[in-house]
Amino acid sequence: MKLDEILADAARGVFPPSDGGVTVVPQPSEREAGVVSFSAHAVVFCDEDPVWVKQAIADSPADPLAAPLSPSFLTALAARTGRNIGNVDLITAAGRLPGAPALTVEPITDREHPRVVRALRYREDVRVWSTPDGAGVLVLGRGVAGRWEASVEVDPAARGRGLGRALAVAARHLLPEGDVLWAQQAPGNATSVRTFQAAGYRPIGAEVLLVRHRL
Repeated sequence: MKLDEILADAARGVFPPSDGGVTVVPQPSEREAGVVSFSAHAVVFCDEDPVWVKQAIADSPADPLAAPLSPSFLTALAARTGRNIGNVDLITAAGRLPGAPALTVEPITDREHPRVVRALRYREDVRVWSTPDGAGVLVLGRGVAGRWEASVEVDPAARGRGLGRALAVAARHLLPEGDVLWAQQAPGNATSVRTFQAAGYRPIGAEVLLVRHRL
């Protein structure tokens, strides 16, 4: 299977077998390699020899179930591919919602906007919206394996009022096409994790990307 097929299945609740195994698939693009960890099964997407990948995981001193996301394996994979290791993120997914969002947001067309510039390092077809007062920003773009991904940002002075959740819900209404929207959250960022789960995004697994640009 290809990575996009594995992700599509996982989004609808069909996961790889929880057998402690590792599946190695090709990179969906040159932009990133990485690892997606599901319950007791990991998928490594890279254009490296699957035999080397599985042996490097087996050589990790970490617990076998944790080895694909362990520092030792990721360091070995980064050295072999000449890439930089990103954050280990929780990945979540939610279905598309019909109609217009309840929250008023306006498109940002300035391609030099800081959020646009950053998003273009990781995504294609980037689209950005802001609340009229500029307190909240919503970004949509095609990320890993072409999936639509969302991220939100709330001005510190506007936090604690539910704006982040409203932006995450709005993203589900603004999804340009398809039925599933993805979002990543750093596990330690409890505020972000709770925000997206309150907006209906369900945990799918953990993910780390290896990219060529500086992080």
